Amino acid sequence: MLTFDCLSLGGGETRSALMHDLVIAGWAGRDEAGIRHHIEELAAIGVPPPSSVPVFYRVAAANLTQADALVVLGPDSSGEVEPVIVSLDDGLWLGLGSDHTDRKAETVGIALSKQLCGKPVGRMLWRLDEVEDHWDSLVMRAHAVIGGERVVYQEGPLSALRTPADLLARRPGGPALPPGWAMFGGTLGAIGGIRPATRFEMELDDPVLGRVMRHAYSIVELPVVA
Repeated sequence: MLTFDCLSLGGGETRSALMHDLVIAGWAGRDEAGIRHHIEELAAIGVPPPSSVPVFYRVAAANLTQADALVVLGPDSSGEVEPVIVSLDDGLWLGLGSDHTDRKAETVGIALSKQLCGKPVGRMLWRLDEVEDHWDSLVMRAHAVIGGERVVYQEGPLSALRTPADLLARRPGGPALPPGWAMFGGTLGAIGGIRPATRFEMELDDPVLGRVMRHAYSIVELPVVA
């Protein structure tokens, strides 16, 4: 059960929703150069290329979390800021999340790695139909605290990613996303390369409607015991 602050042009309300299905769209870049960049940065840490582009990974919805801290095993995981489409009883909403992934496990199997880490999501949602006409103007960014220093980790417009309508049309099962489903919609290349952090901060900026949604979490690392 997640809690969302649902904001529309007509007002806002706080709602609870039981999420029971989660899909993560991988290699969802709109241009081939961006896709190649992300494949290459993952290849640099030993991750094999995808079987298709885009590709849709099913993940347990229980992995979704709104906690302030994410507990991971070992030093080999990192976050990825992504737009998140959330389906509620009254339609589709846009949120923000992090496809936090164990990079060491990713070299063994991407689907496996997607399942091993919690997937942080923010509390704020915007009605999707209120931003679809200016989707390309939305700007997504992430900051990370690495070695005690807060740095810009990812930044760019959503014009770099496929639109929700495009991804939903390609999703196995058809374009309709039933209530209780969430879909992560792709990420941007990491500035300076993929690397772990002790804190991950993300935001989605809508310059057309003059609003910003934000979410952040700390990473708590458990020791690896043989």
